[in-house]
Amino acid sequence: MAGSVENAVEDQLQQLNNARKLVLGDTTYYPQIVQSVLPIIQPTHPLPMRRWSADFLAEVFSSPALKISQKESICLLVLETLKNLIQDSNEDAYVLRNAIQTCASIYPLAFNWVLANSYDGPTWERVMAIKTRILQIWDNVPPAIRICCIKFAQRVVLAQTVASSDRQRGDLNINLAMIPQNHPLLDPRHLEAEATGLLDRMLGVLQENSRYEGSYSSSSSDLTNTALVCSSDAILVDATLNSLSILVRTRPGTSNRIMNAILNFNPLKLANSPMTPKTKVLIKSMEKTTRMLVKHLYQRDPHNPNAPRLQQHVERLMRSRAEILDESSRKRPNADGNGQDSKRQKLTPASQPKAPSAPNIEITHLEPGPHSLAELFTLAKDKGLTSFDATQVPLPYAVQITVTALSRAEPTLFMKALDGVRDRLVQMVKAEADINPETAPLGVDDDDDYEPDFDTGEDTEQILNKLDSAPPETIDAKPLGPSLALGSVNLPPAPILNPDMAAKVGQGTVARVFSMMRTLDDSTARKPKTGLSRLAASSLDRESWVTVIARLATRSSAGLETSVKSEDGASSVGSANLNDSIRELLYAYVMEDFRRRIEVAASWLCEEWYCDRVNKKHGLDGPLHYNKWVIKVMDGFIAYLNPADKVFTRFLSEMPELNMEILSRVKRLCRDPAMVQLVTTSLYYLVMTRPPVRNMVLDTFQEIWVEFEDARPFAEKYLAKWRPEFVKAVRAAKQPVSAK
Repeated sequence: MAGSVENAVEDQLQQLNNARKLVLGDTTYYPQIVQSVLPIIQPTHPLPMRRWSADFLAEVFSSPALKISQKESICLLVLETLKNLIQDSNEDAYVLRNAIQTCASIYPLAFNWVLANSYDGPTWERVMAIKTRILQIWDNVPPAIRICCIKFAQRVVLAQTVASSDRQRGDLNINLAMIPQNHPLLDPRHLEAEATGLLDRMLGVLQENSRYEGSYSSSSSDLTNTALVCSSDAILVDATLNSLSILVRTRPGTSNRIMNAILNFNPLKLANSPMTPKTKVLIKSMEKTTRMLVKHLYQRDPHNPNAPRLQQHVERLMRSRAEILDESSRKRPNADGNGQDSKRQKLTPASQPKAPSAPNIEITHLEPGPHSLAELFTLAKDKGLTSFDATQVPLPYAVQITVTALSRAEPTLFMKALDGVRDRLVQMVKAEADINPETAPLGVDDDDDYEPDFDTGEDTEQILNKLDSAPPETIDAKPLGPSLALGSVNLPPAPILNPDMAAKVGQGTVARVFSMMRTLDDSTARKPKTGLSRLAASSLDRESWVTVIARLATRSSAGLETSVKSEDGASSVGSANLNDSIRELLYAYVMEDFRRRIEVAASWLCEEWYCDRVNKKHGLDGPLHYNKWVIKVMDGFIAYLNPADKVFTRFLSEMPELNMEILSRVKRLCRDPAMVQLVTTSLYYLVMTRPPVRNMVLDTFQEIWVEFEDARPFAEKYLAKWRPEFVKAVRAAKQPVSAK
């Protein structure tokens, strides 16, 4: 019975590994696989499967292939499961460690979700329960789990402190400054105070590490306990130091506190304890980690006021390490074990070492016959060495072994081996040059001094003369051999390319174009425009490739989408799927860095608008894509806007068509008082520069005045110039009126 259970667990683990391979190849399957894995991690399932599930969840949220928006949607599915795992006091250590590591990756994502969705109180309650439990068990778990707790605290500090003014990517951009005023769930003052306390708790291990220095009891039990404590502290010190670099670089409010803690920390204080080999390893590890961190800090920002102190600290650590641990610099004793002065010993002729004999190697000649490349270069006679399969050694190790062996080889022995291999090559060439007259091709004899001439006319004349001069019986006796001309070759017909296969191949091609586009420098796109008559992809820069991809997404299926319900339904569906996948890739490419790639979005959406207009002109009833993707792009980057983003104004001004649905999305931004000025300024720019949409934008101004009290002063300033009758009516009534 036990054997059948084990076999069932192994089969299920094999299926889970196959699912992992599937999502590594295609990230779109991540949500489905995660939902299937969540029931397996429950305590009722076998431990190997629970460990696999916990490891898989940690891998999902640390994968760079998965987009942040996808991770944010997946994290909402796993919060309740993670809370139950962490709150279980009898949970397996491996499962608990991976669960805390997953929580460290999830915290900024959940923080960003609650920041943008202030109504979702249950999600924030789960996050707070997870954070409270991890901070409670921080000091009472093994070192391997405490390291994950330190990582979780680092991510909490990153999310609950103000970021630097430099542009960051990914979840490093999620910080305290993004919280809007009067958020019902997030209190910036409370969160910042909590982050400061967590940072002090992280840095506390640097101050507490010195408490074990001083006198130690001579009993073996005390020394053993002290070694265990110091070993644990050394691991935690290294983990803490490795988590501080990103805080100093991206959160300037924490830099002074961290700098002072690092400069006051001496990793060599443990040298006062009995110097066992284990203690030396711990001291070297902490010293090297500290030195690398300090060196990285002052090299990254040499103009920092603390740079001279950091450089002096590095030099001080190197000198102290050399004095304490470097035994090679110490003087050797003058006398040996017998009390004799080893410096003044004289060596008698009998005791003088003999000169090494000249290296000798015997190189055998190869036997007649064909030989492989391995046999040509094999000089050893040991069967164990000759039977060893060198192809099993990984290439990096093989290169390192080869370079090391060649650098240490005796020059005389090396030259003799080269001469032996050279002689073998000469022997093989001579053996191939000896032609047997019986087997010589085309009747060529050994003593024939024939030299080929490539003049076709002369060759033909010589052949005809030879045939004319030959007796008839000789020609009849030796029938002509088969013709040397190649026969006809018939290749098998190519397989039929169905729509699904064509769409898959097209997606791979587009993905390669996007990967190549990311390698192009953005400066190549800033070139003088040649107008509407320019050719797409004529300069092979980023702008040209964007034009080609946008037209593939918009124009390649023009006229085909209308025939989905007709006779050629399969090809239309495949084409539509390929076009939608290209649009998704374009959307993801823009969202990766929308501030720098807003011109890519504008170019693509202009192509969508043009294609929709052409389809309408020719009476095609296919779906319209412009309005759908404009709204999706806006919804994608609106959550990350700040009041100083001019990119929003540029995006609205470059859109070829604006309607009330798009302007309603712009109007919703006024719910955040910090964004009112950006919205009204962008709309006023449209009023000044785009007369066709002026009335529509002024109607939006009136709706803003009616719906948002904080935005009334800004809206009234512009309405007083363009619609004074509305302002007069409002002032006369002294109460809110309708927009129309």
